[in-house]
Amino acid sequence: MGIDELLERVRAGYERIGPAEAAEAAAAGALLVDIRYAALRERDGLIPGALVVERNELEWRLDPRGSHRAAEAVGHDLRIVVVCNEGYASSLAVASLRQLGLHRATDLTGGFQAWRAAGLPVASPPPA
Repeated sequence: MGIDELLERVRAGYERIGPAEAAEAAAAGALLVDIRYAALRERDGLIPGALVVERNELEWRLDPRGSHRAAEAVGHDLRIVVVCNEGYASSLAVASLRQLGLHRATDLTGGFQAWRAAGLPVASPPPA
């Protein structure tokens, strides 16, 4: 199986959302989780209010029963919208979160780039 087939299989298991839906979900209490690496956040900016968790820490930070969980990881019913740069890595991340029981996890189709292209708010990263 190649990556394209894997993405197709993973994405068939849940409904992805677009930028406007992600903004609405966040306004309704969903947790936006930005998994982009630092260089992309520094180059392109941040989604205001999004929790930044790099991909290699994602499961540890969002598992509500984990000893290294983020304060925002309050339960398995939490609505989570994973955001990567263009909407590929986030799909694989969602598959992993769903295996942990986070059944409402989804991702942003087109990632951060689609968010920005839709004219949604982007903040400058804090100075290093």
